[in-house]
Order: sequence, then C-alpha cells, then structure tokens
Amino acid sequence: MASLHCSPSLQNSLFVNSLPQKLHGRFVCCRAGVSFLLRAEQAHGSSINAHGCSSEDRLGRRQLLAGSAFITWISLADMNSMSFAAETKKGFLSVSDKKDGYSFVYPFGWQEVVIDGQDKVFKDVIEPLESVSVNMIPTSKEDIRDFGSPQQVAETLIKKVLAPSNQRTKLIEASEHDVNGKAYYTFEFVAQAPNYTRHALSTIVVANGKFYTLTTGANERRWEKMKDKLRTVVDSFTISNV
Repeated sequence: MASLHCSPSLQNSLFVNSLPQKLHGRFVCCRAGVSFLLRAEQAHGSSINAHGCSSEDRLGRRQLLAGSAFITWISLADMNSMSFAAETKKGFLSVSDKKDGYSFVYPFGWQEVVIDGQDKVFKDVIEPLESVSVNMIPTSKEDIRDFGSPQQVAETLIKKVLAPSNQRTKLIEASEHDVNGKAYYTFEFVAQAPNYTRHALSTIVVANGKFYTLTTGANERRWEKMKDKLRTVVDSFTISNV
C-alpha cells in the first residue's frame, strides 16, 4: 500500500477553495454577435403606385422583411448550436480539457475564477461556498487503489488537503466505482469552521501520470437544496487518455 504524501504547498493549493473568502479572480465571458445593415435609398425618378408608394419603398420593405427573416434564422441556428453544446444535461454547462484529459459539468450561472494552484474553478457569485475545483499532481502510480481503500484515502485527503487544519472534519461515506475500466473513489464529508460548515463531495482518480481531484460543495444550510446538483457534478467527472 502506498502512502499519500501531501506537501504544505499542495495542501494550500487544494484546500483554498474550501474557504469562504473573496477571491480575486477574473471572470471570463464571451459572446458572438451578428450585425446587419439594410439600406433603402430612394431615387428622384421613382415611380408612385395608386396607394402613393414608390417602387423603392416596396423594395425597401421587401429587403427589410427578408433581412429580418434571415436574422431570425441566424439567431435560431446560433441558439441551437449553443443548446447542443450544453445539452449534456439541462441546467448544466460542460467543461472539456483536452490537454489534461478531463471533463465535467457544472451548474448554469456559476462563473469561472482563477486561483493559484487550481487547474479549474467555477463558483456561485452569491454563495461563496458553492463551487467546484479540479486539481492535479504528478504521480508514479497507475491506479487510485494503489494508495489504499476509499476510506483510507478519503480520510487522508480530508484531514491533510481538502480542509484547513483548524476545521473539524467528518467523513460521511466513501465508495469506489468503475468508468471505462478506470477506478474512481468518491466520498462525502463535512468541514466545520467557527462560523460555517461546508458539506462537500469529492471524486479522485489516477490516470495519465496524474492524481486528479474534483471537489464540489455548499454551505450546510443549503445542502438539501444543492445536493442533487452537486452529485451530478461529481458523477460527471471523467478522464480520457492523453
């Protein structure tokens, strides 16, 4: 059985997301748009019909209607494209990191923030304890089971990495499951600070020469409301070979 050694720098980088502090990250938002310019010019020698409308007026209206229909078609096509990209599960957006070989979903509305030591972090801008983070460290092991049982590895990570040393922690449950022949450990725990308690879920796996950790959670007072969404996040985490 291999031991899971956690350096101080690793501990700091992994449990920083469990603190309810204001994080000075940058928010990234991009939006694609399409603009059109329709122009109907009226010549001096235009003809007038019985209703007092010139041929250029009629042409201008036809251009406007055609342009509006085209814009509507473009908008619907763009919406369908975005829906397809996020269609993995209603109410969630997907993340796929092809370089590091992982993917997961997170609740719609969470924003990406940049935190030193974390590979990817998304969080709710109103509820600071509602977040998901992904971290990786190199390892020479090829299977998460080389580090011990789900309970043993979970206890070590919770006490040394996923929660500050001044918080009281409790492992609720830990289990193993298989995805495409790869073993994953998933566990649930609480970390109690003087003024709040965070209820969290983590999933860990070894692949590509790395020890992957995804952790998500919420304030204990919102656990019943958020637990199904958070379990969806954890269950969605998968690794691909890179």
